[in-house]
Amino acid sequence: MIETGAAVLPIIYQDQHLVAIHKPAGLLVHRSPIDRRERRFALQMLRDQLGQRVYSVHRLDKGTSGVLLFALSSAVGRALSMGFEERQVGKSYLAVVRGHPPLAGEIDHPLRRHFDSEGARATADAPTQDACTRYRRLATIELPHRVDRYPSSRYALVELEPLSGRRHQLRRHLKHIAHPIIGDATYGKGRHNRLFQTLFACDRLLLACTELRLVHPVSGAALTLRAPLANDFHRLLARLEWSSAVSPQWLPDAAAPGLEESAADGESNGGTAQVTACGDAD
Repeated sequence: MIETGAAVLPIIYQDQHLVAIHKPAGLLVHRSPIDRRERRFALQMLRDQLGQRVYSVHRLDKGTSGVLLFALSSAVGRALSMGFEERQVGKSYLAVVRGHPPLAGEIDHPLRRHFDSEGARATADAPTQDACTRYRRLATIELPHRVDRYPSSRYALVELEPLSGRRHQLRRHLKHIAHPIIGDATYGKGRHNRLFQTLFACDRLLLACTELRLVHPVSGAALTLRAPLANDFHRLLARLEWSSAVSPQWLPDAAAPGLEESAADGESNGGTAQVTACGDAD
């Protein structure tokens, strides 16, 4: 096992103000009472890797992989955090879900606020917050395996665009429409998770942030930050014959080593990503 701080996090983009990494599944963004046993965190690892302080401006769940953005100063951090809070940052995710949802839709469903306490669960008297997620179905499959009362099991690949940034929003919204994300131990279905473990040796949350779109807080340039799927996620899509349904920009470069998502084992094998800088914000 690699000691804390020794692993190298793949950097997607870096300038004197920002740095974006491809966070592997199984890695917390920062210390949290949610998992007191963890000793490895993206914020501390990146700080040690760069040899300077970094500022977290948003977060991904521990099980979610993909684009994670940090600021390199407190002032830029405040500007970026405000951009996320005011919904000025576009976000795209890919997920594998149970069942066959409609071709496209919008989930407009308020969520009770989670607090950073033990278990991070919402209580019945917690205040609700507006929350909205757009989705688009990209591919479907029906596997000849009985999980529930039916002789076969249906699954789908979906693209998700959260229009708000509530805690566990995508996972909770997909559960709300009865299409939970595979590998989700909290909001998903254990029997379907176990089927993917048995058939595909897949024991991760099948959710990845593939793209962030934002205006650079200093230069005003429009940035598109992309993190191609990790090899383990892409291998699963290939097994299901879904690779052609995904934008090529979100697939790993076959000529370069991909990111193996085994943060729990302290391993990171690098990865590839793309960034596009376009014109002025106005």
